[in-house]
Amino acid sequence: MPFLTVADVLRLPVIAAGLPRVAAGEDQLSRTVRWVHVTELLDPASFLEGGELVLTTGMPHPADPTQLRGYVDQLADVGVAGLVVELGRRYQHAPQELVTACRERDLPLIVLARGVRFIEVTQTVHALILDAQGELLRRAQQVRELFTSLTLRGADPEEFVQAAADLTGCPVVLENLIHHAVICRTAGPPDGQVLEAWPRRSRTAPTPDRAAASGPEGWLVAPVEDRGRRWGRLIMLPHVSGPPIGPEQTMILEQAATALTLARLTGKPEWDRRAHSSVLLDLLHWRYRSRTEARLRAEALGLPTTGHRLVPVVIDHADTADGDTTVTGHLATELPISGVKALVGDLSEHRTGLLLALARASAWQPVVERVGRDLRGAFGEGLVVAVGPGVTELSQVTRSFREAEQIADAIGPGTGDRPFHVASDIGLPELLYSLRDDVRVQRYVEQQLGRLVQHDARHGSDLLSTLREYLVAAGNKSIAAKHVGLSRQAFYQRLRTIERLLGNDLESGAHRTQLHVAVTALDVLGGAGGTARPASL
Repeated sequence: MPFLTVADVLRLPVIAAGLPRVAAGEDQLSRTVRWVHVTELLDPASFLEGGELVLTTGMPHPADPTQLRGYVDQLADVGVAGLVVELGRRYQHAPQELVTACRERDLPLIVLARGVRFIEVTQTVHALILDAQGELLRRAQQVRELFTSLTLRGADPEEFVQAAADLTGCPVVLENLIHHAVICRTAGPPDGQVLEAWPRRSRTAPTPDRAAASGPEGWLVAPVEDRGRRWGRLIMLPHVSGPPIGPEQTMILEQAATALTLARLTGKPEWDRRAHSSVLLDLLHWRYRSRTEARLRAEALGLPTTGHRLVPVVIDHADTADGDTTVTGHLATELPISGVKALVGDLSEHRTGLLLALARASAWQPVVERVGRDLRGAFGEGLVVAVGPGVTELSQVTRSFREAEQIADAIGPGTGDRPFHVASDIGLPELLYSLRDDVRVQRYVEQQLGRLVQHDARHGSDLLSTLREYLVAAGNKSIAAKHVGLSRQAFYQRLRTIERLLGNDLESGAHRTQLHVAVTALDVLGGAGGTARPASL
């Protein structure tokens, strides 16, 4: 028994022998009994600290209803667990004025039809309370050892929150100062409804100085610090039909909050970014059980979804120099300043994901262009910003993100000064660039151009450049000859040599198309003087 409630005390044989009847405060029997206090004083509040179960024969109770109400107010104000009145000496039945006063103050009132020995009640209840306190101390040591172990091995914040949820059996949420739910964990299967209207509900629960019940929903709230300053808080949501918050849950949440405070001192404190990355990756791979769960998770991090256009963006920064500030960190800092609502997180080591939430009536291009120019200015021209199509439903984001990834795969570094790219920017060079690691493409290039490349290498010739210019000129020999600075006769001779080496008829449109694809692929593969990036023929 982790703690003793009024209901527990009423089930004890020593009290049950008095035939107890609850006359008021029936819905408050789950209150914790911290101690039992026997008193016949008219003003006992000065001797109480709260949580006591007060036993009395009613002998000192005044006959004046106003004074009787004042007596009940004293007990309620100090926070006693309940009032037990033994009938037979002063009262034959509970006075209506007493019952009414207790009901108005929601104070449990129990009347005993038979007399009991108060000394036996106090001895029995106190023994149980001391046993429960001893058990709580042993439990606290186990919990402390668990969180110490997690801290020493550098556990992620998700592990601390999950441990608190498992130990309490209740949903636990870690949120930052702006009421964004950074981490949400439950003891069983994920419960998306926990985060319903999260920021609004969270703002109704003040933050106490230490773990305590707060707000209209009876949340257990514990502050989380960061180097002496408030960073956020850890919240436990009691089950609607479950037991109330007790000392054990309070102890567990307090231990978890302390461990998280230590983790911010010793670990990587970028928890908000981790949360954004987790949601973006879950959207990218659609790991959610329902649309509602996905919506609540995104909205709990401050991303509005209803009535907004959602624009996925993938930023590839593999060819940028690493500095003190990462692309993800730069965006996480700059976007809130500009008033743009977005999720920003790492999709992989060299890719950052960005999910913009824009008003449906507004144009997305200026926002993305501003982001692209800012990033290229800060991190260099090697950075690629790829934009998927805007969508209006969160469930459509997965497909749009995948398209943005495909665009990023196709656009090579250093491909002009465009601040961002969309699907319509992908032509043949970009398509082949995205397939550059495919062995079938490499084999095709070798089959089509291998002999020509080898001939150039052995003889120091430049027939490949001649073929490239001929294909660029769409088979117009005069224009091609002018571009390479050769006479038409010399140029024709080179074309005949190319035809002999490749076994192709360059007058054939089909053969020229095959060679066009092969030369373009060779260029994006970076072979034989190619550029290792898409280069339009």
